[in-house]
Amino acid sequence: METAKQAKALQGGEWLIKESNPFETFIPEDFNEEQRMVMDMCTQFLDTEVLPIIERIDKLEPGLMPSLVEKAGEQGLLSTSFPEQYGGLGKDFITSTIVNEGLGGGHSFSVAIAAHTGIGSLPILYFGTEEQKQKYIPKLASGEWKGAYGLTEPNSGSDALGAKTTAKLSDDGKYYILNGQKCWITNGGFADVYTVFAKIDGDKFTGFIVERGFEGFTQGPEEHKMGIKGSSTVQLYFQDCKVPVENVLGEIGRGHIIAFNILNIGRLKLCAAALGGSKRAATTSIQYAITREQFKLPIAKFGAIKHKMAEMAIRMWVCESALYRASKWIDDKEHELMASGKTFAEALLGAAEEYAIECAMLKVYGSEVLDYVVDEGVQIHGGNGFSDEYVISKAYRDSRINRIYEGTNEINRLLTVDMVLKRAMKGKLDLMGPAMAVQKELMSIPDFGAEDEGAFSKELKYIANFKKAILMVAGAAVQKLMMQLEKEQEVLMNIADMAIETYNAESALLRVMKLTEQKGAAATQLQSDIMKTYLYDAADRINKSGKDALNSFADGDELRMMHIGLKRFTKVEPYNTKDARRRISEKLVADNGYHF
Repeated sequence: METAKQAKALQGGEWLIKESNPFETFIPEDFNEEQRMVMDMCTQFLDTEVLPIIERIDKLEPGLMPSLVEKAGEQGLLSTSFPEQYGGLGKDFITSTIVNEGLGGGHSFSVAIAAHTGIGSLPILYFGTEEQKQKYIPKLASGEWKGAYGLTEPNSGSDALGAKTTAKLSDDGKYYILNGQKCWITNGGFADVYTVFAKIDGDKFTGFIVERGFEGFTQGPEEHKMGIKGSSTVQLYFQDCKVPVENVLGEIGRGHIIAFNILNIGRLKLCAAALGGSKRAATTSIQYAITREQFKLPIAKFGAIKHKMAEMAIRMWVCESALYRASKWIDDKEHELMASGKTFAEALLGAAEEYAIECAMLKVYGSEVLDYVVDEGVQIHGGNGFSDEYVISKAYRDSRINRIYEGTNEINRLLTVDMVLKRAMKGKLDLMGPAMAVQKELMSIPDFGAEDEGAFSKELKYIANFKKAILMVAGAAVQKLMMQLEKEQEVLMNIADMAIETYNAESALLRVMKLTEQKGAAATQLQSDIMKTYLYDAADRINKSGKDALNSFADGDELRMMHIGLKRFTKVEPYNTKDARRRISEKLVADNGYHF
């Protein structure tokens, strides 16, 4: 594997076949002063404006959520990354990701804000004409107008292009007449501007900007949901709805370009929001464990509880490492594309598309970290966790939707592998060379030469081997199943899980290496505990996913040989994870929450 060149950043998916340099890897400790202030501002906004009235928000008190969106707008929290010419602050991608994380612990409010600043505004910002942008973006940036997005229909969820809503040009050529319905529309009950998708002449999938008050446009009542109860969710109905022709968004028949590109950014931002929610829920649970006594001891002193608290910390810290590593890649790519003459919209969309693989993986992992944290949070609270008196029960209910929207986690796992293979076929990603090298290595006698003794040399070797395991399993699957592979969803999901674990493990290692260089080994003992525990556990998970995949399509000597290879590539030295987790949990207790 070649080391990434200083000048050339890794392209999307390239981390799988190249080494990354820790000193060129962005980590959360690299936030500048302004970015830290933005995070503090978000935390303060939740603490003062949102969480004290969370019960009122959950009861859908009329006008309350829109007024909070406006307040966030007054503080500049809606327009972080919008260009200044449209009333935005023009900040970088990392800063806007920080806002998503910082506001992520606000339950239903977080959902309303994310929908407004993301899918509610970005389609117009990236695909609108200059007139459309001038008309809508300043009002969306300030919060004066609220945004929503209408893609899903009763019979088309994951299959977005199967939508049935139609659009027909009026006889006078001035309007498109929309007929159909949309469901699960976040902010739908109070939004002023909606990006809606419909098919012109039955086949040209196209985006439209629809305003509240357009003739023939109505909405249904609020949905009663399992969680995020304070988030407005309604159906939209179009009955001969008249949309002016100047409100067509983007090119006719190219609506899928808008729908899918907006989702790339949304997936990464969802990971950020889920991480913010995880940190709050973890801190709530840690504080409860410190004060709750059983058998005359705080339950935080019991090994079983220490394990849970430490595992929360491990997953959140790893998630954060993976998230900001990719955010910086997108940020750098955006600047590179702008420098080459691309417009603001083309640059950000191009950057998000370049790292669509990482965005999909982050969406999966971030939502599953939050689910783990709230689930174990309820467990730490015991019976009280089942009571509405305790906020953890709300966090538990609110978390569950994250594995479904922005593309289900199953769809995102399938997309991860699909995108990697498509890039390889287009020659954008050289998987063939490294995969052949792994096959050759399998046939040869293992090299028991002198081990490199440098700091982290063991861990670097584990990561290199995890990548070989992926290349071996994916290469064998492609060779064996060929065109049938896309129908073998279980195999694709196994490979995706191997990739997610490896990307996460490498991100955590790079962060520790960079921190150790900056602060010394003694000051980064706990981060090292987190990374080593994650790597140790990831090896087993990668092994299991690899075996499940191989067992489903290989047999005989070939299967035996690949099992031996997989065992070799996922072998790690024994590590005392119990003591490492105890050290981590002691730090959480000392800090009265998660403050890594």
